[in-house]
Amino acid sequence: MSDLRPDLAVIARNVDPGTRVLDIGCGDGSLMAALRDTRGVDARGLELDPANVSAAVARGLSVVQGNADTDLADYPDQSFDYAILSQTLQTTRRPDLVLDDLLRIGRRAFVSFPNFAHWRVRLSLLWGGRMPVTRLLPERWYDTPNIHHVTIDDFRAMVAERGIEIEKARYLRGDRRTGPAAANFFAEHAVFLLSRD
Repeated sequence: MSDLRPDLAVIARNVDPGTRVLDIGCGDGSLMAALRDTRGVDARGLELDPANVSAAVARGLSVVQGNADTDLADYPDQSFDYAILSQTLQTTRRPDLVLDDLLRIGRRAFVSFPNFAHWRVRLSLLWGGRMPVTRLLPERWYDTPNIHHVTIDDFRAMVAERGIEIEKARYLRGDRRTGPAAANFFAEHAVFLLSRD
């Protein structure tokens, strides 16, 4: 699992073996393949990009082309143990509704996203006066898929308003974990494990 992106490695280590997983925005299926091969997980995927769908299917994965904004309604309630949305929440039209669908489809949900309040992002805006381009946010403002600029504190507030429980939170600076103290300032991205009673 060391070849996975850092947030995906955190998710992979925390998915229970032998469970059923839906990976929404699964990309080329890297996480699904790791879960299948190392944890015995029954992994399914939903991906928007046809090239990524083809790459995942070529790995022997069960992936369909679809859109998180429109196609999650087709999945039955509680049909998976985990629904995963990694580095995709900020690209959806209505993150709040997508989050509700995740917790309807899965008993628990993993969500990871880049933290737009990281100090480098803030500094870039303050000193340069331009939208930042960083290692985790490599696109320019006009060609980025990110349509919602979420921060860790924004996300915590949203889930609290919606009555969603944060079971675990991991904050990452580069490839390493950082503590929860001042995570909104120091963490480049975050991974949350969520549930709802």
